[in-house]
Amino acid sequence: MSVKHSLLAVLADGDRYGYQLRAEFEERTGATWPLNIGQVYTTLSRLERDGLVEPAGQDAANHVFYRITEAGRDELFAWFARPVTRAERPRDELAVKLALAVTVAGVDVAAIVHAQRKHALAALQDFTRVKARLDPDELAASLVLESMIFQSEAEIRWLDHVEARVLRHAREGRTLPVGRTDTPAGQADGESGTSSTSSTSSTGATPAAATREGKTT
Repeated sequence: MSVKHSLLAVLADGDRYGYQLRAEFEERTGATWPLNIGQVYTTLSRLERDGLVEPAGQDAANHVFYRITEAGRDELFAWFARPVTRAERPRDELAVKLALAVTVAGVDVAAIVHAQRKHALAALQDFTRVKARLDPDELAASLVLESMIFQSEAEIRWLDHVEARVLRHAREGRTLPVGRTDTPAGQADGESGTSSTSSTSSTGATPAAATREGKTT
């Protein structure tokens, strides 16, 4: 999520001070991504430094208001026009976790899938309940919540797919070695010990290793 562009989007509707920006951002997005007020003011300082916003006076309570500049408006609409690329999105920690889990001996991959599915189902129910309480006119918040609902549904479908593949690989007896089996650099011909150790790590794979995808032994 781009905090910089989110603040510019709120300021496009008029001057605001920090707490107003945070409150309006959270209102527009259904409070799904809470902003830290320190992050808001740090971002405002950078926006001012870059000429994208400027101070617009203070009120009686000494709140400093900010106004979007023409350069800031240009930056905002350029952001709206740019597609969000895969490289700009954070890494999918769940995919990385499962990718590593199927390569580490002793890890219960099925248990990971079960726990994650339970969490995703609970999140899906929460998002659905929040969306049901929204006013029909709250389009912005509704769109954000629908995105999160669809993502949760997709995660659950993917977890079902992962579970099916893990079970299929276990039934087929397909494994991956626990570690590398190549001879360490600098070990001369005729030295022993490496090959027998590597053979043991492959043939003595645990049940969890039997769920790994890839080469057959």
